[in-house]
Formats: sequence, C-alpha cells, structure tokens
Amino acid sequence: MSDEMILVVPRSEFDRLGAFQGLHFDVERYLNGLLQPPSPRFMPRSLAETDPGFKQIIPYAIFTHGGRILSYVRGGKGGEKRLTAKRSIGIGGHMNDTDAAGVAFNLDAYHRALQREISEELRIQTPYRQRAVALLNDDSTEVGQVHIGVVHVFECETDDISCGEAAIADLGFLEKQVLLESRDSLETWSQICCDHIERLLG
Repeated sequence: MSDEMILVVPRSEFDRLGAFQGLHFDVERYLNGLLQPPSPRFMPRSLAETDPGFKQIIPYAIFTHGGRILSYVRGGKGGEKRLTAKRSIGIGGHMNDTDAAGVAFNLDAYHRALQREISEELRIQTPYRQRAVALLNDDSTEVGQVHIGVVHVFECETDDISCGEAAIADLGFLEKQVLLESRDSLETWSQICCDHIERLLG
C-alpha cells in the first residue's frame, strides 16, 4: 500500500453534521462542513485505511449516456485491494496533499482532485455536464468505515470513453436493468447507488 499523504476528516466531524447510513442528498451542507478548516488534514494512507476515527473523502463519479451507465471491473493492479474483482459504476479515488497546491484544502482543491482522479482512470473524448448529487456512507463494511463518498453524475453526449489505467477492466455502458440484475456482483457502494439510481440520475 502506498504511503502517500491522503485527505481525511475526523469521524467526529461527520457525526456532528449528522451521521447516516446509505445516501444523503444534502451535498452542499455536508461537503462544506467536512471541508471547513481545521477538519481537513492529511494522513499516511497506510494509517488512514485502518483507523475508523477518520473518514477519507472520495469522489465517486457515475457516467451516463443515453440512459445507460458506465461500469467496469476492478483489476488487481493498484487501487483498493479489498475491492478487487468487483464490478463498479463509480470512478474516483483518494485526494492527496498535491491537490491542495500548498494551501488549505477547500472546495477548489476538491474539484481539482476530482478532475485529476477521473483523468487518471479514464480517457474521456466526449463533452459532458456534471453535478454532485449525494453523499454516500456505509459503515457496514471494513472499507466503508474509513471512507465517505461524494456521488457525482456525469451526463455524457457520446459514449467515447476508454480505460486510462490497468486497474480498470471490462469497461462499457450497460442498461440500468442489466446492472440491477447483476447487483450481487457489484461492490457495496455501487449496490447502494443502483438501489437509488432513478433519484441519483434525476
């Protein structure tokens, strides 16, 4: 596991804002609250992954085109090893100290980190519109206890998207019904999103 310095916030700050299980649609209140100094800080990833006293903020981008949803299978190279071989509908990852550009981590830094993560994992050759639609928390798993997701929906004009790194396999747009029928093969966050997909996509 890399010892990069990644962004975390104290679990106590999440509890203060109002801890929840599953999805919460008041994105602005939670994201602004979690990124309010002095809460955001950087911690070695090797420590953060095993300390439920902190939550790692993870952008989780869902790409759509023509009513279909982009999905892929996580490979064994890089990324979160505990999710390897699971199908996912979310693209994203950790934010690190380089995203802060030498200043306090704020919403501008968050959006820089979001674009960096997406550009590392995908090659996007289509115009799109994107919006943040929900916060995602799942304390029922070991992985979920140390992460909190910010769900973004990217509405793409075409399906011209390809893999950008080796950790992504079997990338393609699938019908919503196909994903729902294969729910058991999805990682937990993708299961939660698929259960509420109509509301997320609006």
